[in-house]
Amino acid sequence: MSVDMNMNVLIVDDYKTMLRIIENLLKQLGFKNVHQATDGGMALRMLREQAFGLVISDWNMQPMTGLQLLKEVRTDDRLKSMPFIMVTAESKTENVVAAKEAGVNNYIVKPFNAETLKQKIASVLGAF
Repeated sequence: MSVDMNMNVLIVDDYKTMLRIIENLLKQLGFKNVHQATDGGMALRMLREQAFGLVISDWNMQPMTGLQLLKEVRTDDRLKSMPFIMVTAESKTENVVAAKEAGVNNYIVKPFNAETLKQKIASVLGAF
């Protein structure tokens, strides 16, 4: 199974520079339809209005954290199987455990490059 490079990918981060960096990395990898949300509430609305193939969300956001967003997605029948990758600046074990328990598909620690992003996406969606 190959990854659909035309699928919608949603990046969620309250830091606009990080949104731009991740979008550029995704475009380098060949993804064509990259969308942005600046907070968890906005992301949830977008996910409920449009079909996405992948969510890449920052952990540390206000007012809804990435972990809260993940939990909301996992309790929504239409969204619960959505591939979800969490991005964080901290690799604390308890964070990794909390994200895994909440149903995250994978985890990226900042800073990261296109190759790391590609490996994490491949582990969730399959090789591309």
